[in-house]
Formats: sequence, structure tokens, C-alpha cells
Amino acid sequence: MKLLVTGAGGMLGRAVVDAATRLGHDVRPTTRAQLDITDAELVARAVLDARPRAVINCAAYTDVDGAESDWSRAAAINGTGAGNVAAAAAAVGAFVVHVSTDYVFDGSKRQPWVESDPVSPLGVYGETKLAGERAVAAAGPLHAIVRTAWLFGAGAKNFVDTMLALGAEREEVSVVTDQVGCPTWTGHLAEALVELAERPQDSGIHHIAGGGSCSWNELALEVFDRASIDCRVLPATTGQFPRPAARPAYSVLGSERDEPLVLPPWQEGVAAYLATRVTA
Repeated sequence: MKLLVTGAGGMLGRAVVDAATRLGHDVRPTTRAQLDITDAELVARAVLDARPRAVINCAAYTDVDGAESDWSRAAAINGTGAGNVAAAAAAVGAFVVHVSTDYVFDGSKRQPWVESDPVSPLGVYGETKLAGERAVAAAGPLHAIVRTAWLFGAGAKNFVDTMLALGAEREEVSVVTDQVGCPTWTGHLAEALVELAERPQDSGIHHIAGGGSCSWNELALEVFDRASIDCRVLPATTGQFPRPAARPAYSVLGSERDEPLVLPPWQEGVAAYLATRVTA
């Protein structure tokens, strides 16, 4: 399958390119420097030239706190840009797989969020990602919108790497216990995105994230245990670490689809990622 990947230089995009190449697909990766998705004409030309069967859009503005003071840039990439990619894909009859986020929800539930639950983002990042979902859906029926959560992997700053660095320097760290979600390794998610790109009949919204759930505090404990790092993890509350953007307290993703794509437990994702760091 000829597959175009946008945002191929980012943490998730790199993993998608690796997975698709390993699975034998004809992959056309485009980085931000090569393809600015906010430029509709450039995107249309790139997709027309490639004529892929599917497009996986990994390009995104992901600085949750930065988005609060940079609405125009976040909206241009996450909203308008996503629509540009979807419109260009629709013009050549390609299936588009667009990556979205658990931050479209407000965190008020205490049961996993499913695809039909009402959306109500708490901040600019979630608002612009939701705008992107709507732009993708409006561009045509050949689309899948994948909401995922708490990504970690090679190629960009992430929570697991931050904990490893802190654990090597400190005897203890304080990590919040009142935010709960689904940690997701990019290696696991990438394979699911490529599989979904091969299934245009499975259109619509998908929730795909690491299996199970935990707090950031529990994730830190798992990282230190797996990495054999002797560092205490103290409980903390979100209120102790004020940030520009509000986070949903509970953003665990579930699915109401008949045959959802299910990822391995998040603990397996941590173990697999740590293994890649050791061998890298």
C-alpha cells in the first residue's frame, strides 16, 4: 500500500514510518520542514503527486501549555491544517487516518470515555484538536479519527524520559495522583494506525490507547521499577503544580465499537520502550 505520513519527524510520525516500512508498505514520509500542513495548496500538491491509498496525519501542535498563549498557531496546525490534509486526501480518493487526543474531554466522568460521549475540552490544545476532528469529518467520508492518550516514545520529550532523567539525579520526586489516563507507547499505537489505514471500511471515531489505566504517579513508579532506579515517588495533587492549561482529571479511553483495535497493557508499552532505549 502506498502510504503518505505527515509529521514524520515527530515522535509518533517516526514510529508510524518505521512500522509501515517494516510491514512492507510503500511509505512516503513528510516532515514539517518538507510539508507545512497549514499551506492548503502545498498539501494538495504533495498528496496529488504521491497519490497514496491512505494518509496518516501525525502532524500536530502538541505543546499543551504553550497553546494557551499561542492559539493562532495551534489552531492553524491542529484545526485548519488537519482539514487541509483531509481535503487533499479526499480529492484523490485516499483514506485519511487522523490522530486526535483524550483532551477533547473534560475529565468529569469516572468511567472510560467512549467515542459517542460529549466532548468539552478544557483548554486551547483540546479545542484546536477538536476543531481538527470536525474539519477531517467535514472533508469527506473516507476518514478515521483516532483519539489516543499520554504518548511516550523515541524522538521527542515525554514523561517517561523525564522521569528517567529525574530519577538519575534525585532521591525522590513528587508526581500527581489525581490525573488518570492511558499511557500509550508510540510503537504500539503506530502499528494500530497502519492497520487502520488498511481498513477504510472502519471509518469514524476510534479510541485507541494503551490497555488499562493509571495515574501519572503510578506511571512513574512503573518506570522506576522497570528501569531499576532507586527513587521514591511521593504523592502530589494537580493543585501543587499549577500549569497554564487545565488537564482532565480522568481521561481514560474505552470503546463502544464492535471490533475495536486494542493495544497491549500500558505496562508492556513501558517495558518495550525501555528495551529500545537500552539497545539504541
